[in-house]
Amino acid sequence: MSYFITTIELTEPAPGLTIPDGHTGVACVVRRNRTPVGFFMKAGNPNTQFTTETLARMIAENVDRRLLDANGDCAATVGSALLPSLTVAVCTRDRRADLGRSLNALLRVRASTPPGLEQFEILVVDNAPSDGGTQRLVSTLPGVRYAREPKPGLNFARNRALRESAAEMLAYIDDDVIVDDGWLDGLHAAWAGNRDAAFFTGPILPQELVSDAQVLFEERGGFSHNFAKTRLNPEDKVRDRYYYGFGCNMVVKRQAVLEIGGFDEALDTGRPLPGGGDLDIGYRLLRAGHPLVSDPRLLVFHRHRREYRELRRQLWTWGLTFMTFMAKCHRTDPSQRPQCRREIRYWFGLMLLDLLPAVVVGRRGRRWVPGLTLAEVSGGILGLCNQYGRSQRRIEQIRRQHALEGAG
Repeated sequence: MSYFITTIELTEPAPGLTIPDGHTGVACVVRRNRTPVGFFMKAGNPNTQFTTETLARMIAENVDRRLLDANGDCAATVGSALLPSLTVAVCTRDRRADLGRSLNALLRVRASTPPGLEQFEILVVDNAPSDGGTQRLVSTLPGVRYAREPKPGLNFARNRALRESAAEMLAYIDDDVIVDDGWLDGLHAAWAGNRDAAFFTGPILPQELVSDAQVLFEERGGFSHNFAKTRLNPEDKVRDRYYYGFGCNMVVKRQAVLEIGGFDEALDTGRPLPGGGDLDIGYRLLRAGHPLVSDPRLLVFHRHRREYRELRRQLWTWGLTFMTFMAKCHRTDPSQRPQCRREIRYWFGLMLLDLLPAVVVGRRGRRWVPGLTLAEVSGGILGLCNQYGRSQRRIEQIRRQHALEGAG
């Protein structure tokens, strides 16, 4: 499968749409006054044509009407508010092709920095690299700063960015992510309307849909298709507190993160436990009294896994890291233990529903692929088996090893 990705701007005339040769469907990013308001996919044969009327019907079926009516140009809400100083950190390890695309997109956005932004630096944190290739790449890009973090693990790299930056706001963008041209304006608008918030995020859409695995991932919901402006307050008793944001697209108040001890280095440790750090930092900021905010113009495009085996492993790690994170919450936050147990039961209940073809193909309207659900469930079961404690011990060994190397 290969889907053609296009943009529909609702304020401009819609001439219709044709699926190009070599593609088996179309994926549409819907915008109103440049603000993303929706995303949908439609399968079809090459050269299938969609008239203006057909497109209008598909938009009506797939985009929340309230967003079409209410979500105008975010820039209009900014007023005279000035965005604080900002560091955009890209944590990477031996993925120079992806990194180059990500940095070029950030440089384009920085070239259009709005007046009043006192600082917008780009920082590459090279996490336990195997060679000097990333440093050489960064040296060719004016205005991009380089730092090396020798301890392997994403949260080690994120904490290095905390120490390297002096900015008030710190954005984390993955090396396989391309920021939208309106990403900085979206951050500006989100911050202007929520100055007490300490965590900001936005939608994550596909860079490409050139394989069945990528299409299947989006059919299952992808990363985040939330195009509503949302705010989660510390007093809100909703399960969103466990799911808020993805680490490939998050912006935090640096001081707020420092005050809660930085990122937990026993999460997002690399291949043994490749996740959980983003959920954990959002949860801990919320428990410390800081609201979390999502804004549709904080949009990025992620390069999904192209191979089915890679997608299956990704979903296995999602189950593993989510349940490891939940086990940590249950262990370290006693007042929330009843809610944690309810959420664990709820999650496994959703997974069991995904194993019923009538539910998936019928009510949920997507392909039934039990192998992916079973992979996620098996990861989740393993995550409840003291993976957090094992990871803590592994991280302590890494710290001791690097301390000895430093002393030598």
